[in-house]
Amino acid sequence: MNFPILSSLILFPILGALFIFFSKSKSNQNLTTKYLALFVSSANFILSIYLWYSFDPLISEFQFLEDRSWIKGFVNYKVGVDGISILFIVLTAFITPLCVISVNNTIKNRLKDFLVAILVMESLMIGVFCSLDLVVFYLFFEGGLIPMFLIIGIWGGERRVYSAFKFFLFTLLGSVLMLVAIISIYWMTGTTDVTYLYSIGIDPKYQNLLWLAFFSSFAVKTPMWPFHTWLPDAHVEAPTAGSVLLAAILLKMAGYGFIRFSVGLFPLASEYFVPLIYILSLVAIIYTSLVALMQEDMKKLIAYSSVAHMGFVTLGIFTFTQQGIEGSIFQMISHGLVSAALFLSVGVLYDRAHSRLIKDYGGMVSIMPKYAIVLMVFTLGAVGLPGTSGFVGEFLILMAAFKKNFLVATIASIGVILCAAYMLWLYKRVIFGVLLKTELKTLTDINKTEIFILTSLVLPIVVFGFYPEPILNTTEVSIRNFIEAYNININLMVNK
Repeated sequence: MNFPILSSLILFPILGALFIFFSKSKSNQNLTTKYLALFVSSANFILSIYLWYSFDPLISEFQFLEDRSWIKGFVNYKVGVDGISILFIVLTAFITPLCVISVNNTIKNRLKDFLVAILVMESLMIGVFCSLDLVVFYLFFEGGLIPMFLIIGIWGGERRVYSAFKFFLFTLLGSVLMLVAIISIYWMTGTTDVTYLYSIGIDPKYQNLLWLAFFSSFAVKTPMWPFHTWLPDAHVEAPTAGSVLLAAILLKMAGYGFIRFSVGLFPLASEYFVPLIYILSLVAIIYTSLVALMQEDMKKLIAYSSVAHMGFVTLGIFTFTQQGIEGSIFQMISHGLVSAALFLSVGVLYDRAHSRLIKDYGGMVSIMPKYAIVLMVFTLGAVGLPGTSGFVGEFLILMAAFKKNFLVATIASIGVILCAAYMLWLYKRVIFGVLLKTELKTLTDINKTEIFILTSLVLPIVVFGFYPEPILNTTEVSIRNFIEAYNININLMVNK
């Protein structure tokens, strides 16, 4: 294919954002701007579906490659996708138009600027998942901080400035060491081309330090315990669309980075630091699940559940097995859908009652029955009930973990029980019980727009739960090739 489809996916939202930003203000500006942003993001989603349709899952090499000189003699603009990365591009392009539609009741001022930030975020996040040059990856990876910082800092809640700066400083400081590592890799090898670095390998004596430098960035953004403290604040203060993008996509960038760079470039170091990853993953799964049980704010509860679910992701990645990495990717896709749905569901209640506190609700099933049904699907998806997408990823990860380390897998399994506890307890307190507060009786059930958004998320959660093959078939060959290359590199470096 000669058509630069990846560059188009990256550039089209930015071009749409520029057009919206420089458009002249009119009386119907808000409506026109929203429709334009929806058109741009929807067109990008259709293009991403075409990308997935055109992708050959039986080929393990990178496809749709574009390689152009950018900074002559130093950096090439190189992008491409394989079965590991393509699904994240589709997920990003799917979630963005839902965020645009959801701004109806949540954004009251400077809508044009908010939509510009959303579209710029989309471009940068897609760029992360198809970058095949370390410098280009770093620019996209860190560039996403700016629009998210603005989304939280301008359109967030009462403590938005504090939360925005905490988010920015945590994630930026975590990435400074990664930049130093990228420069060091160029100094050692003369290139930042990821595919070439895969073929030549990184000198084993430097791998541990370089791995830790990349880990400092990915651990903060995943976020792993104890680097997770910025996440609950960011989620609580961010507007609904900001929380959706943060949970559904931004956290997945770090999980993807662990696979593509930490494991792919530094196999010996990855083996060496497996105990560290297992310990941090288990603490994240158990500790943050217990913290989630104690939360009174719905958004905080979902935020802590995200830390626990991403703990399963890192656990699966560092089993270095087909099942483990397949499960981690499936878990990230599923969590992207489920977490987006849960934050949008909280937004539905907040738009009506202006409270996120669990104690302010109860008995909602009697006045919002449609809402109760869709929220039940999302709750069960978060719990990992068979028949939902959440089950497939967790099952594969735990199967791989049991083969690698029985004790680790057993402890991680406790997290599944705790997840069921806090999610079902949340649902019981909000949806069931006696409707004691008379002011809640005036609330209306979800409208047509909200039904469209939430149904759009119900369908893939259920469909991929019963029929996971489209995702597993896309990733299978690429992951198998990735693991084979990983094992070959391990053997070569050990024998040196």
